[in-house]
Amino acid sequence: MELVYTGKTKNVYALENGNYLLKFKDDCTGKDGVFDPGENSVGLTIEGVGDVNLRMSIYFFEKINAAGIRTHYVSADLENTTMEVLPCKAFGKGLEVICRNKAVGSFIRRYGALIESGADLPSYVETTLKDDEKGDPLITKDALVAIGVMSDAQYEELKSMTQAITKIVADDLAEKGMELYDIKFEFGYAPDGSVILIDEVASGNMRVYKDGEYIDPMKLNELFFA
Repeated sequence: MELVYTGKTKNVYALENGNYLLKFKDDCTGKDGVFDPGENSVGLTIEGVGDVNLRMSIYFFEKINAAGIRTHYVSADLENTTMEVLPCKAFGKGLEVICRNKAVGSFIRRYGALIESGADLPSYVETTLKDDEKGDPLITKDALVAIGVMSDAQYEELKSMTQAITKIVADDLAEKGMELYDIKFEFGYAPDGSVILIDEVASGNMRVYKDGEYIDPMKLNELFFA
């Protein structure tokens, strides 16, 4: 295997069959030793977090694939904490997509003068550029198309996929007595231009509540697999 990319929480290796291998780490984003999925740098190491992130990703990728929504997931090896994925290209230098069912977090920081915290949102989709130095700035559909990051059709495909995947995750959590407030995804595109869900679907990428109380990602892992 050839190491092609060293990430904050995963390393990427090229395989001889043309696919890639993601190696999940126990490193977590955070600050001053406190776990925070919203941070842009590694802040601590939590033993076993790579394993549970992979387990949750396998669970949801298989469910999403079964629903006919295309992902990069091929297979996984829990013993080695790795996941084999299909090759694809990133949009621009990387794009994150957030789907919001409730008005919390950065949404309230931006628009709190116009909406109450915790208010319902219609699976609202927003996109941000992956740029640590600029704090992952928001970018609109029109801007993405204008600067050539994606086509209009790709954006609409990405948006509909995001909302469909969010419903799958939210419905699953609801069956376990939990409520999904928002979730972050990453997408890429195949050689034919079709949009593909990539990266992971894990607790650190979602904001979940139970009985009105926020559940931190590590506790969410425990509840999810209980």
